Amino acid sequence: MKCTIPNQLIQRILFAVCCLVLLREQAAAQTEIDGIMMAKNKFCLGPVYSYSSWTDYWEGKMKRDNENLGRVSTQMAAIMGNYGITDKLNVLFSLPYVSTKASAGTLHGMNGIQDFSLWVKWMPIEQKIGKGDFSAYAIGGYSLPASNYAADFLPLSIGLRSRNLSLRAMADYQLGWFYVTGSATYVVRSNISIDRSAYYTTEMHYTNKVDMPDAASFNFRTGYRQGNLVAEAIIDNWTTLGGFDITRNNMPFPSNKMNATRVGANVKYEIAQLRGLSLIGGGNYTIAGRNMGQATTVYGGIFYILDFAASRKTTTSPKKN
Repeated sequence: MKCTIPNQLIQRILFAVCCLVLLREQAAAQTEIDGIMMAKNKFCLGPVYSYSSWTDYWEGKMKRDNENLGRVSTQMAAIMGNYGITDKLNVLFSLPYVSTKASAGTLHGMNGIQDFSLWVKWMPIEQKIGKGDFSAYAIGGYSLPASNYAADFLPLSIGLRSRNLSLRAMADYQLGWFYVTGSATYVVRSNISIDRSAYYTTEMHYTNKVDMPDAASFNFRTGYRQGNLVAEAIIDNWTTLGGFDITRNNMPFPSNKMNATRVGANVKYEIAQLRGLSLIGGGNYTIAGRNMGQATTVYGGIFYILDFAASRKTTTSPKKN
């Protein structure tokens, strides 16, 4: 098993981070959405950087541009990690710093620490089916704002400020070097508060409380997993289960219906001369959406594995004369 990059599914209108898969045979970190488990007492940690931008976006179902925004870009730098409690139970986390910018108009960009995310990943089933290996997973996640950023300034907000509980079912099948992984996720989102006492959606609301609709996502990935090289193609979909469309020539609102379908590719290479060190890179492109920017995203990162099991053995081993 080897180090990978998390593929973050929930877009905060402007950016997304995709994930990479790792090999089963060696220790590494992986994401909450790939078909790999971290070995017991292994900890993988590393930084990830991504850049995402768009000029066209969907206002409801209508695709358009906006000269008052120009190109909207987002930069994200995050620290991500994964620890193997057992071979079949992992804990993963991420903490991103996000910066946004519009190339035209008067709206200023925003920056700050976004949301802290924590996942528990469990693999209850692992067995041989035919000539390949099948495994099933259950994943639970929770995220919450890590700073007091403003959600009501889209499309330049760095996040939506809701507390999110995600429940995911996933299956993975590997035959030789070829594999396929599929997953489905339901996301329960808390309501949020904004800095105004009234707002309009499809009707007038005299409150600062905003009801955030829940969401669902689906992810499918397939590719090559062998030796020190991993390469995969990905398609995923994020659908808001409720909400409303951006009104004509208006700014987006946190409880809008935000749907997106993206395609992407990821590559990972482990440096043979530096055991435990992996380089990753990739990108994705939004091919369909609703109240979303048609974003192109590229990213890269470095991960390193710490073996606490080996450290314990070294510490407790008897001295030799």
